[in-house]
Amino acid sequence: MQACGLIVEYNPFHNGHVFHIEGSRKATGADCLIAVMSGSFLQRGEPAIIDKFHRTKAALSRGVDIVLELPYLYAVQSSDLFAKGSVQTLHEIGASSICFGSESGDISRFTRAYDVFQQKNSAYQTTLQEKMDLGISFPEASRLAYQEIGLAASGMDLTKPNNILGFSYVKAILDNGLSIDPLTITRTKSDYHDQTITGSIASATSIRRELLKQQNISEAVAVSLPEETTHQLWAYKQEAGVWHSWEDYFHLVHYRVMTMTEQELAAIHGVVEGLENRIKQTARDATSFHEWINKIKTKRYTWTRLQRIFVHILTNTTKTDAAHVQKAATVPYVRLLGMTNTGQTYLNARKKEMNVPLISTLAGGKDSLLTIEERASRAYYSIIPGEKKKFFHQELEPPIMM
Repeated sequence: MQACGLIVEYNPFHNGHVFHIEGSRKATGADCLIAVMSGSFLQRGEPAIIDKFHRTKAALSRGVDIVLELPYLYAVQSSDLFAKGSVQTLHEIGASSICFGSESGDISRFTRAYDVFQQKNSAYQTTLQEKMDLGISFPEASRLAYQEIGLAASGMDLTKPNNILGFSYVKAILDNGLSIDPLTITRTKSDYHDQTITGSIASATSIRRELLKQQNISEAVAVSLPEETTHQLWAYKQEAGVWHSWEDYFHLVHYRVMTMTEQELAAIHGVVEGLENRIKQTARDATSFHEWINKIKTKRYTWTRLQRIFVHILTNTTKTDAAHVQKAATVPYVRLLGMTNTGQTYLNARKKEMNVPLISTLAGGKDSLLTIEERASRAYYSIIPGEKKKFFHQELEPPIMM
């Protein structure tokens, strides 16, 4: 069986994701589609609006055959580490291709851009550091450095978020010599950062914005979602009493910062250059998460970068913890969240050939990443007003079958 990998967050799973699934199957002819999905917290440093298990059910209902969890320490990271963890997970599970959505829609532009990057990597690193020394944020400094070494001439627009992620996937594959074919399809209609819903295919950002504002599934939102996602959103809201947003965690992360010393804060992953002092100072007057981030944000410290740092504060993820994945050649395990009958058939044939353990629960291994995963999961469920134990217990149950 041939498997194609998808790198996803499904926050929430919407009609654009259905388009991606159908396009990926058509482009690759794969027998099995495998989604590597972020868990409780996401790449941009946000809590998932509903938990990983309800998102898994929505994905399995609309064409995904296997859902795997991207470990927290890869999921809440910059694009290169996010891509590394995702691609290595797909390599370990035996995917022969990956297919990602991009604004470009042309894989040859990505490979040409990679060739330019390899030839001019030294100049890129020099320019990147020069820009960052001027106080420019890493994403903007990186974009300017790419521009200076001529990546724009390869036809690659690296101002677009999905092009940036796609380029990181291609780099992760080619840098490590992995036997995975990268493919891309053009994102349709909505832009990644669109704030409003304009049709049946809308950005996840606009859908979340409407859901959290209304605390209800409006007609506009319903049109943009498969029926199963609507069901899972309602089911989670009824069970947990909440759709997650950063404001729900404000009191927890504020308490953490106010009771930590500067030295403890400085040990948190992402806290550098004396940022612990700015975080502590602004905490004194902050009355909401949004207000707090605005007080700290600068050209150098973007909203996304600060959100990631605050997730790491919430989960007590230190620089020592993060060093584990920065140095590792591959992922230490592959965690299965759910599968269809097709997915089960694929795994039965594949698992004996795997070089890392295939696990399905937090109790399924002893790696330190699982300890951090447990902390992240407990932090995620900590805002639920009801019985938190019931929700965390999902982490110890068998994978979802659909």
